[in-house]
Amino acid sequence: MSAVMLYNARLVDPEAASLARGAIRIEGGKIADILPGVTEGSGVDCKGRCLAPGIVDIGVKIGEPGERHKESFRSASRAAAAGGVTTIVMRADTVPAIDTPETLAYVLSRARDESVVRVLPMAALTKARAGREMTEISFLQDAGAVAFSDGDAVCTDPKILSRCLGYAAQLGALVIGHVQDPGLSAGAAVTQGKFATLRGLPAVSQMAERMGLERDLALVEMTDARYHVDQITTAAALPALARAKAAGLNVTAGVSIHHLTLNELDVGDYRTFFKVKPPLRAEEDRMAVVQAVADGLIDMISSMHTPQDEESKRLPFAEAASGAVALETLLPAALRLVHGGALSLPALFAAVSLNPARRLGLPQGRLAVGAPADLVLFDPDVPFVLDRFKLRSKSKNTPFDGARMQGRVLASYVAGQKVYDWRADVS
Repeated sequence: MSAVMLYNARLVDPEAASLARGAIRIEGGKIADILPGVTEGSGVDCKGRCLAPGIVDIGVKIGEPGERHKESFRSASRAAAAGGVTTIVMRADTVPAIDTPETLAYVLSRARDESVVRVLPMAALTKARAGREMTEISFLQDAGAVAFSDGDAVCTDPKILSRCLGYAAQLGALVIGHVQDPGLSAGAAVTQGKFATLRGLPAVSQMAERMGLERDLALVEMTDARYHVDQITTAAALPALARAKAAGLNVTAGVSIHHLTLNELDVGDYRTFFKVKPPLRAEEDRMAVVQAVADGLIDMISSMHTPQDEESKRLPFAEAASGAVALETLLPAALRLVHGGALSLPALFAAVSLNPARRLGLPQGRLAVGAPADLVLFDPDVPFVLDRFKLRSKSKNTPFDGARMQGRVLASYVAGQKVYDWRADVS
C-alpha cells in the first residue's frame, strides 16, 4: 500500500483538544506521521478544510438479517461513508436478534462482503431480547461481539439483569442499557406536558428515564459491571448520572443527535418522521443535555440510526413506528452545536469519535502516529438543503428533510483507502 499525504488541512485533534493547520502522512493503512504547519506538498491538498478522525457511531441498526428491505450492509455502509462514519457499531435488535454465535457469524460475514466501512456488532444480552434467559456472553464475545444490549426491550426482572451484569463483569464485557421504565413508557408517543395534551397524544413522563437509570445504576454498583447508557435525554436523569460517575462506577452515557438538535415542538402537526424513542423532549431538557455533553458528563453522541419503511411511518402518529435514519445527517446536524457555540470542533469529535473508540477499546478515533488512518475530510461551513430522496439509506425517514444544514463531508478514508468522494456526487 503506497504512502499518501493529506496536507493543508485544519487538523481536528480530539485527544489534544486542538485545531491547527498541518498534514498527515498515511502509510500501510495507518497514520505514519503528523506534520504541524505543513500547507504545501505532494499528495492531496485539503485546501484548508477540516480533517478529523472518522466517526465511531455507537448504536446503528442495520436490517440484516430479516429486514433487508429497510437497510442492508451495502446501503448502510455507503450512507455511513458519505456521513464521515468510518466505524459502525451495530445494534443487536435485528430480526432475529443477534443472540447466538451462528447469527453473529452471519452478520460478520455479510459485513465483510458488503460494507465499505468497519462494522462491529453488538450481541443481545438475553435470548431473543426477551429478558428471561442470558445469552452465551462468553461465546459471543469470543466470536466478535463488542458489547451486549437488548436495546429498547428493557429487562423488567432485576434478578435476571443482575445475573447478566455480574457475568459480563467477570468477562470485562460492556453492557449497554436503554434507561426507560417500561411500564411508564408503554404505548407512549411523546413526552408528557402541555404539547402532548394539546395534541391528544399518549405521553410519558421524563421521570421514566430517571427511574430506569436509577435502577440500572444500583445494579451496576452491586455487580461492578462496565455499563453504558445508550441515551440520556432529560434533565431529570443527569444528577443520577453525575453521582454515579463521582462514586467511581464504571459508567458512561450517550445521547442521540436528534435529542441534541430537536425538541417536542418539532413534531408539529403529527409529523411521524419526528417520532423517535425515547420521544423528543422539552427545549429545557434539550439545552440541559447539550450542556452535559459540553461538560463531559455525557460522553458520546450517536446517530441512533433506525431505518423504517414508508408504510410503517405513514400511519397515525401514535401508531407509527419510532426511529429515524441519521448516518448521513449526524455530522451536519452536530455542526449546528458548533456553529451555535455550544461545542468546539475538538469537543464534538471527542464525543463522536474518541470517546466511543476508547469505551470499546478500539485504536480508532485519534489523530496519532500508529493509529488507523480512518479519517473524514469535511467543510463545516458549506450550506445545503437536505433532500431525503438523495440519502443512500434504503429508508428515507429523516426528520431533517427540507432542513437548511451547514457542513458537508468531502471524503472518508478507512485504513487509508478512500471510501467516499463528494466529487462523485457532483460529477
